[in-house]
Amino acid sequence: MEPAQLDRTPFADLDAMPPDMFAMLVAALEGMSRHPEIRRVRDTAWQALRPASGQRLLDAGCGAGDVARALAGAVAPGGEVVALDYSAATLAAARERHDGGDIRYVTGNVSALDLEDDSFDGVWCERVLQHVDDADVAIGELIRVTRPGGRVCLLDTDWGSLAFDGVDPGLAQTIVGHMHGRLTPRQLDMGRTLRRRLVGYGLHDISATPVTCYFPDPASAAVVLPMVNPNVPQESWMTPNGLRERWFDQVDQAGENGEFLAVLTIWVVAATI
Repeated sequence: MEPAQLDRTPFADLDAMPPDMFAMLVAALEGMSRHPEIRRVRDTAWQALRPASGQRLLDAGCGAGDVARALAGAVAPGGEVVALDYSAATLAAARERHDGGDIRYVTGNVSALDLEDDSFDGVWCERVLQHVDDADVAIGELIRVTRPGGRVCLLDTDWGSLAFDGVDPGLAQTIVGHMHGRLTPRQLDMGRTLRRRLVGYGLHDISATPVTCYFPDPASAAVVLPMVNPNVPQESWMTPNGLRERWFDQVDQAGENGEFLAVLTIWVVAATI
């Protein structure tokens, strides 16, 4: 996952994280990749990117490499995947999980790719752009390295769509506001802006699919939503004393009553160069 250039996000410097915190993050990313709702988002993106044997693909912001490994299987035989991430530690975790596919692991910045023009048949970029300083610059780089006729597939969150039921609405709004205090408004709504950004670059065959993720209980939500995960460290909350405890009391009670609900929309937007 691309940590980007912002000091405001928790992904600003993954390589500086203490080892135990980094291990927790990698485990969280792997848990997300197994979550049925995230798998549903990725299935939508897979259909939009249309990977095929013999292609050369870029996974920009590869995280622990689960998508890169799946893409490598799709482009075999004769294809290659370049798995790129800003974090050397994250790339090391991806290498440790390598399963023999044709994958080249590269450290790099999605906003300034050290890759040749027109060198990929397709690009996958998942939940990266919400963390970068200028998404249009990053998208321009992804387009630059994609061949004419190739596909760019962007997946990103619309945090403004996040909604809860079964808990006090005012408290939920306060908690979400504190947890997202490091993100600017343009980052909070990144998912819904992707189509417009690709239109602005003059791309064609654009598809835009909102995938609403549904979490019917706190345990399911906690895998994807940090504000429902009690294992997220206290210092990440940026909340007044006692507020976190009140929130989790309500979340737990709503879960016990079967009344908890959370929804979040992740957009899948793809286009042809």
